[in-house]
Amino acid sequence: MDQKGYRRGSFQSTTSDEDMLEIAGAPVDFSMADDDPPLDREMGGLSSYNGGGMNGTSTMMDFLEEPLPGVGTYEDFNTIDWVREKSRDRDRHREITNRSKESTWALLHSVSDAFSGWLLMLLIGLLAGSLAGLIDISAHWMTDLKEGVCLAGFWFNHEHCCWKSNTTFTDRDKCPEWKSWSQLILGHGEGAFAYILNYLMYVIWALMFSLLAVLLVKGFAPYACGSGIPEIKTILSGFIIRGYLGKWTLVIKTITLVLAVSSGLSLGKEGPLVHVACCCGNILCHLFTKYRKNEAKRREVLSAAAAAGVSVAFGAPIGGVLFSLEEVSYYFPLKTLWRSFFAALVAAFTLRSINPFGNSRLVLFYVEFHMPWHLLELVPFILLGIFGGLWGAFFIRSNIAWCRRRKTTRLGKYPVLEVFVVTAITAILAFPNEYTRMSTSELISELFNDCGILDSSKLCEYVNDFNSTKGDDLPDRAAGPGVYTAMWQLALALIMKVFITIFTFGMKVPSGLFIPSMAVGAIAGRLLGVAMEQLAFYHHDWAIFSGWCSQGADCITPGLYAMVGAAACLGGVTRMTVSLVVIMFELTGGLEYIVPLMAAAMTSKWVADAIGREGIYDAHIRLNGYPFLEAKEEFSHKTRAMDVMRPRKNDPPLTVITQDTMTVEDVETIVTSTTYSGYPVVVSRASQRLVGFVLRRDLIISIENARKKQDGIVSTSVICFTDYCPPLPPSSPSVLKLRSILDLSPFTVTDETPMEIVVDIFRKLGLRQCLVTHNGKLLGIITKKDVLKHIAQMANQDPDSILFN
Repeated sequence: MDQKGYRRGSFQSTTSDEDMLEIAGAPVDFSMADDDPPLDREMGGLSSYNGGGMNGTSTMMDFLEEPLPGVGTYEDFNTIDWVREKSRDRDRHREITNRSKESTWALLHSVSDAFSGWLLMLLIGLLAGSLAGLIDISAHWMTDLKEGVCLAGFWFNHEHCCWKSNTTFTDRDKCPEWKSWSQLILGHGEGAFAYILNYLMYVIWALMFSLLAVLLVKGFAPYACGSGIPEIKTILSGFIIRGYLGKWTLVIKTITLVLAVSSGLSLGKEGPLVHVACCCGNILCHLFTKYRKNEAKRREVLSAAAAAGVSVAFGAPIGGVLFSLEEVSYYFPLKTLWRSFFAALVAAFTLRSINPFGNSRLVLFYVEFHMPWHLLELVPFILLGIFGGLWGAFFIRSNIAWCRRRKTTRLGKYPVLEVFVVTAITAILAFPNEYTRMSTSELISELFNDCGILDSSKLCEYVNDFNSTKGDDLPDRAAGPGVYTAMWQLALALIMKVFITIFTFGMKVPSGLFIPSMAVGAIAGRLLGVAMEQLAFYHHDWAIFSGWCSQGADCITPGLYAMVGAAACLGGVTRMTVSLVVIMFELTGGLEYIVPLMAAAMTSKWVADAIGREGIYDAHIRLNGYPFLEAKEEFSHKTRAMDVMRPRKNDPPLTVITQDTMTVEDVETIVTSTTYSGYPVVVSRASQRLVGFVLRRDLIISIENARKKQDGIVSTSVICFTDYCPPLPPSSPSVLKLRSILDLSPFTVTDETPMEIVVDIFRKLGLRQCLVTHNGKLLGIITKKDVLKHIAQMANQDPDSILFN
C-alpha cells in the first residue's frame, strides 16, 4: 500500500473498506491458506465456477435469477453490512415459515431450523468445556514438571502423585513417589548443589516451554498469539479477519496456551480461553447452513461462545454471560442472551464432569468465607479500589508504550528472542521466591485461603495461644515468624509481578491478563488484610475496633481482602464492573461479600477512568488500528455530514455507475482503475438521482460468470440495473441485467445531518457506508473509516492512527 489516505477522487483507499492491518502484532501473511474459508465453499476461485448453464438464446437475460456463489459475501479485512445480513435472514426465515404449511417434510425442516441454534450451543458448550479441562490438566502437570517428576507415573502432577501416599497431612507434599530433579539425578535434595541443579532445571524447562510455544505460533498460526479479546471485540462489531477463528488457530492456541502457562510467564489462560471458545463456535457454525451463510447470525453465536469461554475460565456461567454482554458483544439480542446462558451452562457442566483439579471445583482458587465483614472495613476495601485503579492506569499506559515500541522498532522483528529473554528473566527471578515459583493460579488460591487449623502454609503460621476453638473459625492471633517471612516475600513478588507483566502481555505467545492482574491485587489485598488483622489484635481497644472486635474474636479475614484486591486490580485494567462482581461472587459462593466487591470495583473504575478512559482491550484495539466504533463513547461535536463526506471541495467528482447506459467494458475500466469496495448507481451522470448501491465484489463475480456462462456477453454489452432496459438496435449484443445484485435501499442522509446522528446510525445499525444527498441528488459518501478518522480528528489525535499499520 503506497498510500494510507484517500487517493484523488476516491472515498476509500483499498479494495476493502478498511486498510490491511497487523493483528495483535502478528504480521498478516496472505500466502497462508485460509483457515476460515469464504462463506460459500464454491468460491474457491472465480475460474473454477461451473454452476448451472445458461442457454444464452435471449438477447436480454437477468443473469442472476439464481444467486451465484460468492455474491453477497465479503472479502478479508472488510466490514459486514449488518442491515443486509439481517434482511437476508428475515427473508430466509419467512420462506421457511411459508413452506412449512405445504408439507410434513417442510414442517420438519422448519422445526430443525428453529432447533439448530440450541443444538449448536450444546456442541459449543461441550467442546469448550472439554478443551478447558484438557488445558487445565495439562498445564497443571507441566507446571509441576519444572520442579520434579512422579515415579508412580510421569503423567501425574505433584498433587495427584501424592494422593495414594501414606505420608501425614503436614508432610503431604513430601511423599516418596514424587522426586525433585536433584533427588532424581543426585540422589538427595539437600545442599547448595541440589538447589542449583533444581534452579537450573526450572529455568531450562521454562525456556523450553516458552520457545516451543513461540515457534509453533510463528510457524503455524500467527493469530494464536496474545489474548484475542481485542480482536474478538472487533470481529463481533462486524469486521472480517479470515483465519483468526479457524481450525489451525484453535489447535495451535490450545497447545501453546498450555506451554505458555507452564513456562511460568506472568500470564493467564482465562483471556485466551475466550478465543478458544470462539474458535469452537466459528468452526461448528459450518455444520449449519443458517450460520455458515450469514455473517450476522454467526456473530450471535460467537457472542454466546465468548460467554462459554469465561464460564469455563472462572467457573462462572452467569458472569460469562454478563462479560459477553458488557465487554465483548456489539449486537446482543434477547435470544442471544438465552443461548449464551445455555452455552455457558453446558460448558461449566462439562468442565465439572471432567473435574480437572480433583476437588469438584471448576477453578483452582475457589474459596468460601464464613465470617461477616464490618461496615468500617469498607475504608480499606475502598483503598484497595484506589490501588487497583492506579495500577490499572499505570499498566495500560506502560504496556501500550512498550507494545508501540515493539511495533515501531527492530524489537518487533525478533519475537523468539524477546520471548526467550523475558522467560529467562522471569524464571531466574521467580525461583528463589516460593510465591513466584508456584503457578499464578496456585498463588491466588493461597492468598484467597482463609487459615484453618490444619493449614501448613507460611501465611498461616500464627502464634497459637488459645485453648479451644469452634471448627475452623480461629480467633485473630499474633503473627508468627512464618507470616513475617511470607509478608516480605509477597512484597517482592508484588514488585516483580507489577513490572514483568508489562513486558509479557503482547508477546507472540498466548497471554491472558486476568490472572496476573488478579495476582497483583490479591498480593496487595493480603498484605493489607494481615496488617489490619494485626492492628485489630494488638489494638482491639481502639475506638475503630472496640465496638465490633473484642479480644479473642475472629474479626478480620485476610483472604477476603485478597479477593477484594484481586477484583479491584482486574477492574482497573479491564474496566469491567457488573460482570466482574458477579464472576468474583461466583468464585466465592457468598452473597455476603457483594458490597465490598462492588465498592472496590466501582472505586477502581472511577480512579482509572480519571487517569485514562480506555480499558486495556480498547487501548489495544486503537493501537492496532482496528475499525471499531466504541458504543460507550459520546460524540458531542457540532459538525455535519457534508464536513466528513467524500469527495470534498476541489476533489474530482464521485465515481458512479449509471443504471442502463454503461457497457461491460466501461464498468470493468472503473473497477480496475479504482480500489473502492462499492459504487453508487445513478439514473444518469447529469441528473445524479440515486438508484442504489452495488458492491465491487458482486460486480466482479457477476461479470466474470456472465462472460463464461451467457452467450453474447462481450465488452460492448450494456449493463442494465433496472427491470426494463431501453430498446437497443437488433444488431446489439446481449444486455447483461444485474438488478438482483443492486441494493435498492442504501442508507442515505442529507448533507445537513449532524454528525452525532450519523455516528449513532453507524454504531447502532452497523453500516459500512452511507450516501449523502441534497434535494434528492447524490452528493457524496461517508464510510466507516471516514467516521473513525473524523472522531480521531475531533479528539485531537492523528486521523491516520485509525488506519491499519
